Amino acid sequence: MADQPEHPIIIGITGNIGSGKSTVAALLRAWGYPVLDLDALAARARENKEAELRRLFPEAFPEGRLDRRALARLVFSDPEKLKALEAVVHPEVGRLLGEELSRLEAPLVFLEVPLLFEKGWEGRLHGTLLVTAPLEVRVRRVMARSGLSREEVLARERAQMPEEEKRRRATWVLENTGSLEDLERALKAVLAQLTGGAKGGPG
Repeated sequence: MADQPEHPIIIGITGNIGSGKSTVAALLRAWGYPVLDLDALAARARENKEAELRRLFPEAFPEGRLDRRALARLVFSDPEKLKALEAVVHPEVGRLLGEELSRLEAPLVFLEVPLLFEKGWEGRLHGTLLVTAPLEVRVRRVMARSGLSREEVLARERAQMPEEEKRRRATWVLENTGSLEDLERALKAVLAQLTGGAKGGPG
């Protein structure tokens, strides 16, 4: 993607589960920056590839329709099943992403990529923005908003690269442990570096 001249700057947003990366993405959208959500593209990809998924994971279709939580339980407990899912879904995600990027005419584009470092996305981007928070804070956030059990949240956490390694690899790190205003200020500082202060958000 970094070789697409119509998008001179493409920045990936990532963070382990419950870190607040979606909050950062929402702020950027509110400030007028295009943000593409790879989770949303993955949902479209699963719909497009439903026949293959039904064949591979019949247990995830208990009532004839895909049960995402059942699929997650299957793949997060079995690395081989996770690889099988990714082999079907990831190429379709890449195709859909290419379509979305081709429609944009913007000097700065953000991609919200939950497994950015795990899947080697940093090599396709101009920079990476990691949103972080302590594990217990993240677990509480996810349990409160999703209804997942603590063990389900921790299973997702274990499927991700340790946050310490992501800190080492990231271009920028946003600590999401304070107020929303604190997060906004930190994000504006990153945007000032990217844009020369030309469009660093409101205020």
